[in-house]
Amino acid sequence: MQGRKGNLIWQDGNLLSPGRILPGDRVYNGKRVWEPKRSKVAALCHLGFEPPLDNTRVLYLGAAAGTTVSFVADYAEVVYAIEFAYRPVRNLVRLANQRSNIIPFFQDARYPERYTPFVEVVDVLIQDIAQRDQAEIAIKNLFMLKNGGLLILFLKMLSMGVQKEKNELIENVCSLLLDAGVGNIEVIEIGTYHTGHVGIIGIYSSKKNYEK
Repeated sequence: MQGRKGNLIWQDGNLLSPGRILPGDRVYNGKRVWEPKRSKVAALCHLGFEPPLDNTRVLYLGAAAGTTVSFVADYAEVVYAIEFAYRPVRNLVRLANQRSNIIPFFQDARYPERYTPFVEVVDVLIQDIAQRDQAEIAIKNLFMLKNGGLLILFLKMLSMGVQKEKNELIENVCSLLLDAGVGNIEVIEIGTYHTGHVGIIGIYSSKKNYEK
């Protein structure tokens, strides 16, 4: 497959991005290879769900050292990257120093009021936080997502406890999201690339977005 599949670049089965090549990148035909085993967003794309990223504003919760953020930023207008762990945030800041459209925050996503003043309403909210209250954290940040915006929530099942079966955990999270205004929910298994993880995709609809 050549050219664009949706809004992203594909060549010969490789998902590519046009940004600056970074250390550790695999390169194909002069472009960065966005590998599904290094990035859960890339895993979604390889499994058939391609999020709209071209010229979008993205809020990324759990940015870690910025591997996926760097690829998202190759397409997006701006990425607001939230990370609370000290070691990875140092690499995230280094990355942001090379990319004018990555804005890093050393903050806890449980307290969005700490970075809300600096974030515009976004088109896409991506969360990859391995905590028991993963769903609750996403819901706390939904007010920064525009009406009709896309939520991508990656669930690490082991971080949510072992008292409940996997399907029950997923159903509970989907129920919480529905109550918070997220509809058209789709659950995508990404265990092929990231063991113990699933992606939950939904569209947010609410009139409670904050104004900037």
